[in-house]
Amino acid sequence: MLSRRGPALPDFPWDSLADHAAKARKHPGGVVDLSVGTPVDPVPAVIQSALSSVADIPGYPTTHGTPELRAAFVAAVERRYGIVGLSADAVLPTIGSKELVAWLPTLLGVGPGDIVAVPSVAYPTYEVGALLAGAIVVRLADGEKPPAGTRLVWLNSPSNPTGRVLSAEQLRDAVAAARAVGAVVASDECYLALPWDASPVSVLHPSVVDSFDGVLAVHSLSKSSSLAGYRAGFITGDPELISGLLELRKHAGMIVPRPVQEAMRAALEDDAHVAEQRSRYLARREVLKPALEAAGFTVSHSEAGLYLWSSRGEDAWETISWLADRGILAAPGTFYGPAGAQHVRIALTATDERIAAAAERLKA
Repeated sequence: MLSRRGPALPDFPWDSLADHAAKARKHPGGVVDLSVGTPVDPVPAVIQSALSSVADIPGYPTTHGTPELRAAFVAAVERRYGIVGLSADAVLPTIGSKELVAWLPTLLGVGPGDIVAVPSVAYPTYEVGALLAGAIVVRLADGEKPPAGTRLVWLNSPSNPTGRVLSAEQLRDAVAAARAVGAVVASDECYLALPWDASPVSVLHPSVVDSFDGVLAVHSLSKSSSLAGYRAGFITGDPELISGLLELRKHAGMIVPRPVQEAMRAALEDDAHVAEQRSRYLARREVLKPALEAAGFTVSHSEAGLYLWSSRGEDAWETISWLADRGILAAPGTFYGPAGAQHVRIALTATDERIAAAAERLKA
């Protein structure tokens, strides 16, 4: 008889929302699901066309991605984010960003007894990836330095779930502290294209680092290009680290399908659809944020990204229940660590009509 073996992982957080989701769905006007940051807007036509243009290529794609895709990434991050000096050889496409986050500690050789440092309020998969590697997770308060024995430090700006933006100075300090203990820095920058009240910078920007040594940046097209369904991500930075990751991913068959690679190239070469998508999210934010504040919520941080980090000054699950009574589903801050116990994460990823419905229900 086969038995499950492997590290003990937390329960999948969203499973615990089932009862509240059922209550929210009973609302006469239907549920407004703001619990998951999944895009709802159409995939831009230029990307769909690129996807289908290589549908008749029967051979295996390359793990490293086409040269055209990697060149498009280098050009896009310089144009959009001011990242310079990046080599196309140090760009690696990934099957979305979540699988990369989950397996990065293992692929970097992190193991039992090693420490993976994550923000005090953080995307749950940082912890999952550390546990898969058998490592110890340490949550760092703002400005706290990683302890001795730390092998990997996760940064996340703009943050999921808080929308907090770290300044170039804060990023510099974090990189210096990680280097001081010999840790690799991995910066999750999946929301970099969605600034509102602050201007986020990449950890690879020249205002942050003089060299890419020991520094990696994770990017995604899920939010900026509505490509969550395509699983379209990248990791880049230190050429030596990327080379090692490439070799391991070749052996493991972690390959982005060729049509998706072509779609990614098209998304990187076209900035117009990114600006259009940003405008959609901004319009929804301008409806939902004041509605939450008028209903007695405090919205903290949320300077960028797809979420409003909100609190009624009570236990997060009480707020989740209050919202479900009004047919609105959100994510409790406890999903992201103990420090989120009095917050909920409310996503902007719903249609204009659903966002308007949520705003109206918050008046009740």
